[in-house]
Order: sequence, then structure tokens, then C-alpha cells
Amino acid sequence: MTTTPVPPTDRSAVRTLLRLWPFVRPVRARLFAAAFVAVLASCVALVIPLVLKWMVDGPVAGRDPAGVWLGALYLLLLGLAEALLFGLRRWLVARPLSRVEAEMRAALYRRLQRLPVAFHDRWPSGQLLSRGTTDLMLLRMFLAFPLTFLLVNGVTILVGVIIMLVQDWSLGLVILGPAVPVVITCSVFEKKYADIARRAQDQVGDLTTVVEESVLGIRIIKGFGRHRSQARAFRELSGTLRGTELRKARLLASIWAVIVTLPELAVGAALVVGAVQVADGRLSAGTLVAFLSTALALRWPIESIGFLLAMSQEAATATERYFEVMDEEPETDGARPPVPETDGARPPTPKADGARPPVPKADSARPPTPKADSARPPVPEADGARPPTPKPDSTQPPTPKADSTQPPVPKADSTQPPTPKAGHARAPVPGGGERGLRFHGVRFRYPDADPDSPPVLDGVDLHIRPGESLALVGATGSGKTTLTALVPRLHEVTSGRITLDGTDITALPREELRALVAVAFEEPTLFSATVGENVLMGAGPDASEADLSRALAIAQADFAHALPQGTATQVGEQGLSLSGGQRQRLALARAVVGRPRFLVLDDPLSALDVHTEAAVEAALRRVLADTTALIVAHRPSTVLLADRVALLSGGRITAVGTHHELLRTNAEYAHLMSGAGEDDDR
Repeated sequence: MTTTPVPPTDRSAVRTLLRLWPFVRPVRARLFAAAFVAVLASCVALVIPLVLKWMVDGPVAGRDPAGVWLGALYLLLLGLAEALLFGLRRWLVARPLSRVEAEMRAALYRRLQRLPVAFHDRWPSGQLLSRGTTDLMLLRMFLAFPLTFLLVNGVTILVGVIIMLVQDWSLGLVILGPAVPVVITCSVFEKKYADIARRAQDQVGDLTTVVEESVLGIRIIKGFGRHRSQARAFRELSGTLRGTELRKARLLASIWAVIVTLPELAVGAALVVGAVQVADGRLSAGTLVAFLSTALALRWPIESIGFLLAMSQEAATATERYFEVMDEEPETDGARPPVPETDGARPPTPKADGARPPVPKADSARPPTPKADSARPPVPEADGARPPTPKPDSTQPPTPKADSTQPPVPKADSTQPPTPKAGHARAPVPGGGERGLRFHGVRFRYPDADPDSPPVLDGVDLHIRPGESLALVGATGSGKTTLTALVPRLHEVTSGRITLDGTDITALPREELRALVAVAFEEPTLFSATVGENVLMGAGPDASEADLSRALAIAQADFAHALPQGTATQVGEQGLSLSGGQRQRLALARAVVGRPRFLVLDDPLSALDVHTEAAVEAALRRVLADTTALIVAHRPSTVLLADRVALLSGGRITAVGTHHELLRTNAEYAHLMSGAGEDDDR
């Protein structure tokens, strides 16, 4: 199955490999020096046949032992010079090519970190791993050997042919006879080998994915006794890869047979013709020896063309695969310049076409603070069951807006202050009309979804006031997790907008946005690091041990202190050395350690027992008193953490109120809270 974009069949290997130049440019001086040294070494090797000619026609013909010894000394010195020059070439390329490979791997890793979540949803991890390992190894090998020797061998063949033509042009033409068939064969081979090389490298990525999934899911495989089926899947992919590699080997063998056989036949024909000319006295024995020695010296440069072309095609394929990732559009680092307001009024509500409205406050990255008297007109409830409850300062007349002709945004009792719950009553926040977390007509469809398919979220309007916590409830697949992922911009809204304290989140740099918003996902993810390092990922660089202890206490994760090395204990890959509840508590501690202004919790207590859940809830109430929070909830105990509840159904907010109000007035909500509802997936 194809897992990556299919490359164009007419792509040029040379143009593809030229894309490596930005990485090679810093070390170009040493690479050029290495190529020059290698060319010099090859030219030294071509001098050896000329020394042989001098020895045969001179000291050997003249029976001069001293001349023979002198010629032998010359040959020894030339051999040593050739060996030293090739050793120097290897030394020149070793360190810079390691640097090139390291920088390309670092650039790939940086790009993967900056690519949007939608990209990682599409691409198998094994394909990405193979690009950062196998493909970069192929590129380093290409830069170290084929790149240099394609040049060196080309120069060697050219100089050798000139020497042979100068010595005897007729024998030179005999040697050049196979040139045309060899060039045609190489051209055909190059195209076929490129396709097979691409297929093989993609299959390596698929195989890597299977191995990775099998290792990460070893508990499931063993728990369900599926090791045989997994082994079968591995064998099938491995057999497919083996068949592709055998096709590569057959192609390489066929070109090798042509490239070796035709030049050998030419050398044999030149030997016969040369012997006849020596017998006729038209050619000296020394010239024939020098000619044949030169021809034999060109055997390796000619015979190596096959695997040099093969390695070059594999490198071109690796380059293509590498830049498939590097060419993906990353998340933007900076903010879009906000549009300044002229009258201090809040930006208009998005229109029906989903166009993005102007962003407030162009001269400040901080969210604007609305004044205490900036009351909004009351907004009717979604179901129209009762009139809106005015805010304490609602006696002021509403300020007319440019978009006042638009219908009011449906929002159930969104203008009334949070209803205090027993144990953590709150005073309403004055002037909170534009402050807090707000969804304005948010519509979302996944990038790879069918354009004709219904959106996951369709016209979501929701307002969470400063210091308020709101529980989000809905059936499986209603889009709760998707909605929470939009706040830190893990996905981009299709239309509409989301604001934090009146500022569009797209106007904030991602780094600043994600410093304001902390997230705890339903599936906790831990890294191969210590407990402390995993938790403090949610805090700034100046976080202290006291912050760590506070976060662990809130999440009821004091078990970390009882581990063998305490909070310095390594949790292992994915944190699998811990239980599911322990991992979830550490993920919750990571979300609260940085004291975020906005907190998004996706069913953070699903893996906890009843007693631990109660203790965590009691600690969370103190945290939520100072934080604006959106909590995905499935159980009444989690819902009771929030001031209000929003029901998400069919991609829309269909009701907003307190838990007890919705139990009385909304049948769907009562059904979900009765235990018949299912857990959410996304």
C-alpha cells in the first residue's frame, strides 16, 4: 500500500541531488579539495603505463639491469603516491560529511516539530523514521563515494582514452567501440532502477512502522495472543521487500554483465590487432604494453559505473523522500498582524461566510482588557426556552455595532454569571463580555476529509468567562476532543474564530498562545525521561522544585516521591512502567504546573478510581478558582467541577446551563448523564 506521495516518473536525478547544495555548501572547500586529490591520484595511476612503456622499449630492450631497477623504483613511488592521495581524500571527507548528515537530521527533526498535527495524522511514523535514518545514511554514502568517483572516473576515462588515442588511434577506436551500447544500457538502467529504488525505500518505511507498532503494542499483542498474526504481517512485508531487493540485484547484475563484457571484448580485440601490428613492425612492443596497461587501468572506472549509478539513484530517491517532509508547510512561528480598532469597540462577529474578522489591538501582543462598563446586549438562549438573564451592569444601553444587522448568536444563558457551587462560590467578573475564552461561529472539517462531508463542528458559539470553568458534554464522535484541540491551535479552524480575552488566537504567536493555554489529553503521553522532567515540560525554564511538588499534590501524584529515585526516576518509553492512572495524574500535573491562565482538560480523570478521583477533584477546585477552564466530561462527578455545562450535539452547542438545570430541561443531557452515554474518541 502506498504510504507516501508517488514521485513523478520523469524526475531528474541531477536536479533532485542539487537540492542538497545548501547543506553541502559550508563544507564545499574540503569536498572540492578531496575531489581534486582523487583526480590527481587517478592521473598518477595513468602514468604507470607510460613508465612501463619506457622500461620495455628502453632498459628491457637494451638489457640494462640498472634501468630496470630504476623503473621499478619509479613504479613503487607512483604506487605509494596513489595510495597516500586516496588516503588523504578519505580523511578530507570523513568529518565534513558527518557534519552534513548531522545537520540534515537536525533540520528534519526541527521541521517535524513544526509541522501541524494534521501532517502527523497522515504520515506513518515508520516512514518518518526511515527518512531520518536509512535515507540520510544513503546520502552520506553518496557524498562520500559516488559523488566523488563519478567525477574522478569520468576524468580518468577521458584522460585514459586521450592517452590511448595518442599512442595509436586505430587501437583507440577499437577500445571505444562498446561506448555507444554501454551508454544506452546505462540510460535504460537508470530509469528502471530509480523506480525500484523508490519502491524499496518506501517498503523499508512500512516495515519500520510495523516493527514500531509491534514494540509499542506488545502488551496488546501478548494479551490477545496475536503474535502469530503480527509475525505473519511482518513476514509478508519482509518478503515483499526481499522481492524488491532481488529485482534491484537482477537489474544491477544485468548492467554489470554488459559493462564488464563489452570492454573486455574490446580489450581482447585490441590485443589481437596490436599483436599483429607489432609483428608487422608498425608498433613497438612497449607501446602495445603501455596501451594495454592503460586499457586495463580503465577497467575499474568503467566497471564501477553500474553500482555508482545505482548508488546515485538511491541517493536521489533518498533526497526526494527527505524533501517530501521538508517541503511540507510548517506552522507559522509568528502572529498575523492584527488590525487596529479605531473606536475601541470589539471586533465584529464573523459573518455567515466564515471570513475572519479584524484582530483587536495591533500595538500590543497582550490581550485587551475591556472596561467594566462594556456590557453587551443580552443574547438569547439556543433553545429559546427562557429570556436572557441580564448582567449586574446591564442597565446601560447596548452599544451599537457595525454588524448589528446580523442575527444574534445562539447561546444559552451565556450572559449570566457563573452559578456558584457549594464549596467554591465565585463572584462574577465585571465587564467580562469579551474576556475569557470565546468561540465565534467556529466551523471545522479535517483537512483530509471529503469536501462534501459534513463538518465535525458547525457554527459553535460558546463563551467561558474569566475564572469560570465549563464542562463540555456530548456523545461519542460529537467533536469534543476536536473542539479542545482548536484552542492551542493543534488544528486550524475552517471558519469562524476563537478569542482569548478578546484577542484572536491566530493573532498570537504559537509559543505565546501555548504558554497561555495548558492541555491535558485523554490519552496521557509520557516521554523517556524522569518524572520531574515530564511534569516540568508544562512550566517555564524558571520552574522550581516547589512548583513540581505543588503540581504533584494537585494531581494526587504523590506516589512519585515513593519511586526508587523519587521524581528523578526514569519512567521509560511512553511511561509504560507506570499504571494508566499514574500516567494520567502525571499528565494532569504537567497541565497545572505552569499556573496557566487557560486550562483545557480532556476527560482528565477517566483512569482514576473513585477515591483518587474525589481527592483530585477537591484539589482541582482550588486551581479552577483562578483559571478559565474548558473540561471535557463524561461523568457527573467531573461535570460538578464546572460552573456551567455545554452540550455538544451534531457539531453544535445545543444547550448551556448548570448541571441541574440541564438534567431537568434537556433529555439528551439527562440520557448522557444516566450512564447510557459512551466515552468520546475525538
